[in-house]
Amino acid sequence: MSNIRSIGSFKLNSEQLSKFETLDTIKTFPEEATNVVDVVTDNGNRIVFLSSEGKIYQSLPGKYDEEMKAFENLPPMKSIFSGYRHFFVISNEEKPRVYGWGQNGYKQLGLASTKTIEYPTLIEPLNELNIEQIGCVGYTSFFFNKTTNVLYGCGSSSNGKLGKPEYSQNNSLIQKLHENVVDVFGGHSDHSFISKTDGKLYGIGYNGYGELGLGHKNNAMTPTQIKIKFPVEKISKIRLAYTFSTILTNDGKLYATGSTSLTGVGRNLTEFEQYPQFTKNNTVIKDIGCGYELFVILTQDYEIWVQGQFAGSNSNNSKVIRKIQTGTKITQELSSYNIMKCCDRKLIFFLQSNTYLTQDLGKLLKNGYFSDCNIQNIAVHKILIETRIGKSFDLIKKYLESNCKLKEIQAVLKWIYCDEMINFKRTNEILNHFGIQDAQKTKLLKNDLKKLLFDEQTSDFKLVVKNEEDDEDEDEDEEELPIHKFILAARSGLFLNMFENLDQNLQKVKDYSGKSLETIELLISFLYTDELPITADTDQEFIKEEFEDIVEYYQLNPKIPILDIFEKCSKK
Repeated sequence: MSNIRSIGSFKLNSEQLSKFETLDTIKTFPEEATNVVDVVTDNGNRIVFLSSEGKIYQSLPGKYDEEMKAFENLPPMKSIFSGYRHFFVISNEEKPRVYGWGQNGYKQLGLASTKTIEYPTLIEPLNELNIEQIGCVGYTSFFFNKTTNVLYGCGSSSNGKLGKPEYSQNNSLIQKLHENVVDVFGGHSDHSFISKTDGKLYGIGYNGYGELGLGHKNNAMTPTQIKIKFPVEKISKIRLAYTFSTILTNDGKLYATGSTSLTGVGRNLTEFEQYPQFTKNNTVIKDIGCGYELFVILTQDYEIWVQGQFAGSNSNNSKVIRKIQTGTKITQELSSYNIMKCCDRKLIFFLQSNTYLTQDLGKLLKNGYFSDCNIQNIAVHKILIETRIGKSFDLIKKYLESNCKLKEIQAVLKWIYCDEMINFKRTNEILNHFGIQDAQKTKLLKNDLKKLLFDEQTSDFKLVVKNEEDDEDEDEDEEELPIHKFILAARSGLFLNMFENLDQNLQKVKDYSGKSLETIELLISFLYTDELPITADTDQEFIKEEFEDIVEYYQLNPKIPILDIFEKCSKK
């Protein structure tokens, strides 16, 4: 199954517009690209995909439904960005390089020629700037060096889009623009946001609809502080559209400013106000997306809400937000998709990120493989809960059962097993009680599981692996690897079947894969952390050969491109 789904197309009829019952895969996406990492559009003309292999695929101009083609003879890429009719990619190399293509009439690609570029072309002036992030607004491009906190830019400077009045669009090759920058936010817009090291948020560019949240409708020719009612560090996501701007906070609250038809309040806003639709029932927003004049909201219950233009239908340009009726089956399917991308007015994409660890451990909440205790009749695993929260299981159980509703306990367990924050405010309150502050940023599942890796004190099983010596005349030695049955059962079909059919008194089992000890140690490390601890001393060619059939043998999650992960780890 593909890890990407979409709603919308050029060919929707009026009946389909009012009610969606299916989510389709992108049928034109090349079969050899097994996993989509990201997708962007240049305001409706073309779609560009980035695959897990680092390949770039592009649709034909204006024809989403035609066959897509890969750009050949390029290094592997790690990220993609789009403006109005132009694109950038950053290479996945030790010294990343930036490539760009598309329209260049305002020199928004950073190239001297104003001709349209059809093929990704190296932007040589950026070679020494260590660019790690790119933001595009209209015909303007920003290039960000996160190490030095310096923001560079080029392209159209109309309406103050560069934030430097002295740089005219006639002198628009790449310039150093702003210092002390922490992040840059672009979109389907003529305005942008930047956060700075002073802890404040600033707006740049066009403000005719109040979309900068400055309290007025004058353009911001230089970075101007935005009026928000919460600290910048509480911002989870910023999404910008042509006539409005939105902010999602860490506790799932949504704020908007700008155009009457898209802010949800029925009037123009010049400052950020909380979006009214979801305040009465305290709905937690999971994700937001903005197209050119389209706003999409995904709630924690995987409801999809849309406002503005969708699929190019004028009759659908409503000031009232509406829920897309997808049906229970689709809602359940969406629950495994954790990224939403809104592309222009026609397509909304849902992607699964490469969080294979959390996908697999999530099965433990449903199936309770080899659980050794319970909370409110929910089968759980004592050592995992103690490791994640850092308190004794009895104390944790007593507090949760005495002070929390069932839904709140389920939300805490969702974080423990899946690193997923739902019911943000209450979950944070409960974790704060145990001394965990800002769990989303300070605690990661894979880091906690590293503490359990090959830990003899907490393990409940041993995997016996042959340790083949270089000298063929010497006897083969054996080594016992301490493991946790519930972790390996969740991640590997082979281990699950093995443990379910073993005598309960048996505490050891031999590995019959025929792989070296080093290979098996790497595999177990990956099953605990989604990482491969490859060092300079690792015989990488030999290990890579051994991994070629290990996914099938151990019946790992078929979505796991373990060889791709091996390649990425070996380059670090």
